[in-house]
Amino acid sequence: MNPVLVYKIISYLVLIISGFMLIPGGIALGKGEYNAFTAFIITISISVANFIFMLLFTRGRENGTLSAKDGFLFVTSSWIAATFTGALPFYLSGAMPEFVNAVFETMSGFTTTGASILSDIESLPSSILFWRSLTHWLGGMGIVVLTVAVLPLLGIGGLQLIKAEAPGPTVDKITPRITETAKILWLIYIGLTFAQSILLMLGGMDLFDSLTHTFGTLATGGFSTKNSSVGAYNSAYIDWVITIFMVLAGVNFTLHFRFMSGKYKTLFRDSELKAYLGIFSVSTLLIAWNIFGTSYASVSDALRYAGFQAASILTTTGFATADYERWPALSQTVLFVLMFVGGCSGSTGGGIKVIRIITLLKQGLNEMKYLLHPKGVFTLRINRHPVKKDIIYAISGFFFLYILMLLITTTVAASSGSDVTTSFTASLATLGNIGPGFGLIGPTENFGFFPAYVKWFFCFAMLVGRLELYTVLILFTVTFWRR
Repeated sequence: MNPVLVYKIISYLVLIISGFMLIPGGIALGKGEYNAFTAFIITISISVANFIFMLLFTRGRENGTLSAKDGFLFVTSSWIAATFTGALPFYLSGAMPEFVNAVFETMSGFTTTGASILSDIESLPSSILFWRSLTHWLGGMGIVVLTVAVLPLLGIGGLQLIKAEAPGPTVDKITPRITETAKILWLIYIGLTFAQSILLMLGGMDLFDSLTHTFGTLATGGFSTKNSSVGAYNSAYIDWVITIFMVLAGVNFTLHFRFMSGKYKTLFRDSELKAYLGIFSVSTLLIAWNIFGTSYASVSDALRYAGFQAASILTTTGFATADYERWPALSQTVLFVLMFVGGCSGSTGGGIKVIRIITLLKQGLNEMKYLLHPKGVFTLRINRHPVKKDIIYAISGFFFLYILMLLITTTVAASSGSDVTTSFTASLATLGNIGPGFGLIGPTENFGFFPAYVKWFFCFAMLVGRLELYTVLILFTVTFWRR
């Protein structure tokens, strides 16, 4: 392994992240939020000092290359470094006096989980709220993808890094050069950010709220600047704009590029996209049918709230416009099932991912065919292409580890005395990077009541879920550390 190069790249990454703190730092200075301004300046100073030390420490040393092991170590370490760096303004400003809460909120932000320990969000300084939402936006497309896009020196090992970080069982390169691919993905991300922000401003939001809610939407994170989340605006227009962009954020960003390139046929042929839109549509109609006449008097309101909440849970965004725990049991059950699905591979969404659900379903059907025709040959195909056995094995292993990690996290949560519903859905919400759940962590509640050791474990679960299990868990194997 090459720990010196790993440390060097992490130092660049931390410097980039602290550079983004200049924006909320400027907001703090302009609004007279001097505690927050001081916290941002101290954090930036620490990052710069670390960067200078890195330059002195690595002077005269050859960079070498990044191996596969280096990629896994860097990706996991970079998210941890980014989280602790990002937590400093929350802690130093006094907005979150307990360090574990600051780390929890930041990990939730960068991993686009959206789970929060805050009970009164609107009481925080504007600059802190902006940084809180900005962590979503930075983590949404991927901290490592950002690094690869900004630093050409990572071209030699960029693919290993993106493979270690990117969601989904496969990694598509839009262009032959991985650095160019990263830049294109970020340009699409920025373009969608600009478009949604403008549309929200046309709906009556000011620039601050439109940006912060756009960050939470496109990153499928769910942090809002309001205690009542998006429901505070009570606007059908805003609800539909955010619903549409949540759905778009849950789509593979490679498909966005193909759409912009005029390759429309590839969208209609994409099995995952069709399944994803089908799940969203059926869930929305089913919930709307169930809540019409019971929770809402008009069809338009039923569709509006059903579509918003189905998109929010399916894409693992976590925004809320209603307390869905007051809805009929069928609607709650549909939302609960959606928590196990997630967005498309290559999207900013979390969860198991639609492509894995499709693959496991098709493999299950094939196994039944084998029982009827033991000598038959049945090829599993996705998008008309055969799926290799090693991918099927990887997905099966992922699913087992996901359920195992879910059960372990539930046990840890329950050890604090929480009821089964709260413990299980809190674990599902953190591991799947969803945010809200049921019980004591419903859409109107928060995670603040959990003891510190459970919050630390939730942080670990959020990281494991965001990096698709293997990237983090492989570091705990003996084989990884052997030469």
